Amino acid sequence: MSQQDSDDFVILVVGNKRPSFDLPARTHFVPVDFPAPAPPTGAQTAREPFVWDKGTKLGIGMVAARQYDPTHVMIFDADDFVHRSLAGVVRENPDHPGWIVRRGLMYSRSRNAYVQKDNFNRTCGTSFVIPFDAYGVPTDLSIAATQDEVAGAFGERLSAIMGAHREAEAWHRDHGRRLEDFAFPAAVYHVDTGENHSGKSLTGLARPYSRALGRDFGISPSRGRLSTLWAALGPVAVAEELKSLFIRSVKRIRSVTARDAKR
Repeated sequence: MSQQDSDDFVILVVGNKRPSFDLPARTHFVPVDFPAPAPPTGAQTAREPFVWDKGTKLGIGMVAARQYDPTHVMIFDADDFVHRSLAGVVRENPDHPGWIVRRGLMYSRSRNAYVQKDNFNRTCGTSFVIPFDAYGVPTDLSIAATQDEVAGAFGERLSAIMGAHREAEAWHRDHGRRLEDFAFPAAVYHVDTGENHSGKSLTGLARPYSRALGRDFGISPSRGRLSTLWAALGPVAVAEELKSLFIRSVKRIRSVTARDAKR
């Protein structure tokens, strides 16, 4: 995110604990004192506390963003990547109604491989660049607000477009906002980190790391060339691909059989 071609951007990181490393230029930490939504045993928890935690933290982030007078904001997860051209595109279109990342990439650092992902916005929340005004940030809400105060101030936006993302496009459409697709894969969903709430993993055949990942997203390779080819296209990947194909075929046959039985 910090390697944008344009310098007309600010990054806000909201969390309970400041990172131990120095933050990049134009990056600001916004502290909160919210209880952890997940048990200390791992990143996974029920959906409701996850949406509550993420939504209220983002609410505080929106309040903190007011001082920078942004035209647009992008909600993104800390372990994902965005295309280095994003800030420039937004800068050139300050009055744009917003964009959606419908075509992106899913990347596994553990395998040093990736796949193209259609309907990306249904899988990953790092998918929307929306005018700041669309979030209706209350002028009287402060960064010291409690979670209950944040939830009350943002109302349905908290669960519809802040704490969750799967139905965000429909919500914006229902509220009169038509989002434009980016003309290029604009974001990367980073999986296999052990910290994804979704627990998603990149399985099956994948594309080996390419230099375009470094050029466009600042992703450095995590394996050597031969090791990458083995992880992306080797026996384990082939077996996973065949298993997935078999499961999809069985589901399709069952669906057709059930449909025919109803006739």
